[in-house]
Amino acid sequence: MATVREGSKGVLLVVDVQVGVISEAWDAPRIIKNVSRAVERARAEGVPVIWVQHSDRNLVHGSLEWQLVPELKPAEGELRIDKSHESSFEQTTLEQELARLGASHIALAGAATNWCIRATAYGALDRGYDLTLIKDAHTTGSVELDNGTKIEALSVIQDLNIVMKWLSYPGRANGTATAEEVSFSNPGGTR
Repeated sequence: MATVREGSKGVLLVVDVQVGVISEAWDAPRIIKNVSRAVERARAEGVPVIWVQHSDRNLVHGSLEWQLVPELKPAEGELRIDKSHESSFEQTTLEQELARLGASHIALAGAATNWCIRATAYGALDRGYDLTLIKDAHTTGSVELDNGTKIEALSVIQDLNIVMKWLSYPGRANGTATAEEVSFSNPGGTR
């Protein structure tokens, strides 16, 4: 069993809202606006904002595609974490930074829902953090399977929103909330 984190100190974790990730994502302008709203609210409440950026052979560190979308700008002093795996926890300093901040609750936003958001959400819960998925501030692209079946992005997003609302981990709270209603100190829910 994971070590359950004590307290109710929250952070906002913004994952992979990068030019090359968002370029083909569902409803990207609205999602970016909602991520921006969550960032504004976190800053106004004195909640740390942590920015994560993915790089791999298709998303080269430092390239235009690797950059955060122009609408989102980290503020002076906000943490930035580079990753090369889907989970923001794997082979990064995220867990050490969360410990340094005394964080026990993660509000999560970003892209791509079916890859890095899902892996980071499960990674947080597996490590004993409470989690709130900001249900209107994550996105992905549609997926076409080898047999021609297409899984629409909205279905993927709705699936993760449902899972994060009903999933149960011992000693942890998880849930969903909109960017407007998310509580950074009330794990798993709204203010």
